[in-house]
Amino acid sequence: MAELSGKPPAPQPQHDKDEPIAERRNLRDYYIIIRERLWIALPLALLVAISVGYWQARETKMFASSATMQFEKPETIVTTQGVVDASIRSDIDLNTYLQILNSRQLRTRIIESFTPEEIAILQRPFLKQANPGTPPPSPAGALGSVSIESVRNSLMIVVTARHEDPAAAALVAQRYVDQFLRYLLDNLSGKNEVAVDYLRERAEQLRKESEQKSQKLQDYMQTHNLVSLDSSMSLIDDRLRSVNSALTASRLKRLELETLSSQIDAFKQSGQNLLEISSLAAHGTVPSLKSQLAGLRQDQARLAERYLERHPKMIDVSNAIAITEEQLEKAINLAIADLAGSLNDARQNEIKLQQEYARNEQGALNLRALRVDFDSLKNDADVAKSNYTQILSRLSDTNTTKYLEKIPVRPLDRAQIPGSPYAPNLQQIIRTCIGLGLLVFFGVAIGLSFIDDRIKSAWDVESFIGVNLLGIIPDLSSMKDTERYSLMLSETQAPGVEAFLSVYSSVKIQSKLDFPKSILVTSTIPGEGKTLISCNLAGCFARHGRKTLLIDCDLRRPMLHRHFQQQNSTGLMTWFEAGAGLEGDLVSDASLGIIKIDENLSLLCSGGRSKSPTEILENPAFGHLLERLKKHYDLIVVDSPPLGAVTDSLLIAARTDEVIYVCRFNRAYRKHIRLYIKAMRNAKNEVLGVVLNGLSPRRIEYYSNYRYYRSYKKYYGAQS
Repeated sequence: MAELSGKPPAPQPQHDKDEPIAERRNLRDYYIIIRERLWIALPLALLVAISVGYWQARETKMFASSATMQFEKPETIVTTQGVVDASIRSDIDLNTYLQILNSRQLRTRIIESFTPEEIAILQRPFLKQANPGTPPPSPAGALGSVSIESVRNSLMIVVTARHEDPAAAALVAQRYVDQFLRYLLDNLSGKNEVAVDYLRERAEQLRKESEQKSQKLQDYMQTHNLVSLDSSMSLIDDRLRSVNSALTASRLKRLELETLSSQIDAFKQSGQNLLEISSLAAHGTVPSLKSQLAGLRQDQARLAERYLERHPKMIDVSNAIAITEEQLEKAINLAIADLAGSLNDARQNEIKLQQEYARNEQGALNLRALRVDFDSLKNDADVAKSNYTQILSRLSDTNTTKYLEKIPVRPLDRAQIPGSPYAPNLQQIIRTCIGLGLLVFFGVAIGLSFIDDRIKSAWDVESFIGVNLLGIIPDLSSMKDTERYSLMLSETQAPGVEAFLSVYSSVKIQSKLDFPKSILVTSTIPGEGKTLISCNLAGCFARHGRKTLLIDCDLRRPMLHRHFQQQNSTGLMTWFEAGAGLEGDLVSDASLGIIKIDENLSLLCSGGRSKSPTEILENPAFGHLLERLKKHYDLIVVDSPPLGAVTDSLLIAARTDEVIYVCRFNRAYRKHIRLYIKAMRNAKNEVLGVVLNGLSPRRIEYYSNYRYYRSYKKYYGAQS
């Protein structure tokens, strides 16, 4: 060390020049980050995971059913002219059939093939979820989703239907197979036989006849605005019942309001209290005003027992009663006006309902007059349609018999009703929730570490701020002030002694100057423990035989005299007011009043308080005083105000040799500390490092690691 060897100190490697810090956080750092924010990240991760899992688990249950078809590749060659070979010869043929299965035409055939009972099965899950009165979806809308895929390296096609109802899924999948087979039957060529031609010609005639009669019925219905006679009559009857019910309710409402209006008129004529009418007493602000008025009258009665009528309190409560009575009267009048409006609305509504009932009644009479003609036209259309359906059935049977052996596909596996839904997938939901929970947990914990800019660890000091960590001081708030600030002056092995000795060693290692010298101790904000560090650091040097002077330069809020149980009657301010004399023996100067605390430790108090101490700190006499005091002391420790609160520390730093920066755990922000340290370095101050203060034993175990001893490694490396 420089003071022991008598030689200039060896040049220390600079943090940003000779040995740039390229350190990154390791696994221990991330373990600390996660443990520190465990009770923030864990509940949030659980909340997100459970919410997502609950949302996914509430998804509509979906069922899937599959039917399989197998295409056969015949070995015979079809040479008969006029007959189309529909067998699979290449992948192109297979893809063609896949497109047919996915075509709109086949989908339309499937939808038209459903019976009313099958449509009810398709609509069943939608009816359970629909609001009352909402019509069910059409068969096309209730069909669900269908996927048709070919099995690779085979002549097999799988039709998979997905639906909210398991029976509907099986029905749709199997219907696709059935209708596809019928499509192949209907579209095979070679149909030139006389029977087939006759059936086709007759079917065409019957189709036109059926269409003509159906069109005639449709025109009649359109002319008279009929959806169907039965449904229209049922609709009219429903409207009559609905309007009659509404009319009855409207009449009852009108009678009720007229009765209430008559009661109010009777109360007004007889002078009775309108608040006895329950509907008025419960209207709007009336109840609250009534309660408020009762409370004011109780207050008036209570005050009347103690004060005369002209007492200010009696006048105030009387005025309040008058105002409340006026407001109550207005509220009652407003309630009566609302009642009158409601009565008028009820009468108008009753008139409208009577008119509506009359219109619907006349419509019912008109519909009954149309029934004879409608029934005749409908019977003709039904007979024509039945004839057409029968000839179509005969034509279909003929084609099926003739071409059954030419179909190149056969059903392999029929669609079965699934026993359990494929969605929601509980296992997939659990995996998703676990993965999302872990992502949120680690993302929140690590993300907060980047957002949280407060000093917490050696990494923050050495890698982010770029200065040496001189030591870590445990939380000593449980100790008494008389013991805590004079910890190094006693011979006891109290908690924190070894921590201050470690700081003392680090200060000696990092210092490049020989004795005598001055050290400024400052911080960012109040309450970070700079005074505690100043007192005990001075005590460490005094304990090791160095004559040390502790100066209280916090002239706005001096505290050192209290911690050492001394008076603050003399000090820097009294010396400055006495003329700032530098001649003679300053140690015994009465205006300075230097107090001897221990064998090698003395205290120079502030000598009072000042709201503008800069005129003292900027005066050249202050700097000369520090230089003169160095002739009497090996070390001067200056306790200064926080840098973040006032600029006094920068003025003091310009007159001291070295600076020690104190940071309290999880208190000051890294960017502020780095800014202030940069400002002191720009002013050519030698910043020895940072003392991290206020850590609990558990946090010291977490946050201090091998990097705590980096200063020693640098020192020994430089010496070697």
